[in-house]
Amino acid sequence: MRAYQVTSHDSPPSIADIPRPAPEKGEIRIRIRACALNFADLLMIKGTYQDTPPLPFALGMEVAGEIDAIGPDTTAPPIGTRIVVFGGKGGLAEFGCYPADRAVPLPSEMSFEHAAAFPVAYGTSHVALDHRARLQPGENLLVLGAAGGVGLTAVEIGKLMGANVIACARGQAKLDVAKQAGADHLVDARTDDIREAVKSLGGADVVYDPVGGDQFKAAFRACRPEARLLPIGFASGDVPSIPANHLLVKNLTVMGLYWGGYMAFKPSIVTKSMETLFDWYRAGKIRPHVSHVLPLEESAAACELLRSRQSTGKVVVRPDR
Repeated sequence: MRAYQVTSHDSPPSIADIPRPAPEKGEIRIRIRACALNFADLLMIKGTYQDTPPLPFALGMEVAGEIDAIGPDTTAPPIGTRIVVFGGKGGLAEFGCYPADRAVPLPSEMSFEHAAAFPVAYGTSHVALDHRARLQPGENLLVLGAAGGVGLTAVEIGKLMGANVIACARGQAKLDVAKQAGADHLVDARTDDIREAVKSLGGADVVYDPVGGDQFKAAFRACRPEARLLPIGFASGDVPSIPANHLLVKNLTVMGLYWGGYMAFKPSIVTKSMETLFDWYRAGKIRPHVSHVLPLEESAAACELLRSRQSTGKVVVRPDR
């Protein structure tokens, strides 16, 4: 089978012909129809992600497709069932083996592209805003990187939860995407003073930040008393330092969120969240925004769309094309 593999952290990934894997006990094999990319994939290429697999490995954390084979002594949905899996790796390939207990059957109305684009982005935003920040109706939610893969879902979910959503993104085209997702106010990270713009709207009660760097610092200074700040990631490449003495002046709370970590120590949080999100999808309340769909041969171009910030929402690769 074909796979887009990382064989060295000092050289770019490439398409390779490798043996088709066989599922072991507790596993299923999936014929992969779609795989969504994440910023974490770019970090894995360099070996700097906290969960980078041992070499060699195929990129791709979110996988949608059909069950193709079931391992021995394994309880799983029937062969042919359409499912989505957060696998952590291996999605940029034609087949992949994953734990059977991670397989989530898809709603009949959900496409493979939407399914692959669903778990990390929506799961991260929902657990962050609902479970961690306890976002309340009427609160001001500031979303940085609001047109990106996770940022756009934070805009959607924040609006569904009744927040007043302030979307911050680079350029009018990306702000228009955030507006369509439900943002109430728009801040251009290229031209606006983020701190002053947010303060003019009353300040932030909750900050959702997948960007880091100077944008985090500006948002930090625009917080209202008792605000909650959620560092989700650091797409800017700059991990900001947090002055502890400033936290106490406004009684601020900074709470980290690594969605994948819950699958290891408290999976019930993820399961409950996914049930809510699929219900919202069936009701037409949320729809993944996929800006690009590319074949496996163009995986390098797909990664570059993320790296250069040319995409909005999610980038999906279709290994079956």
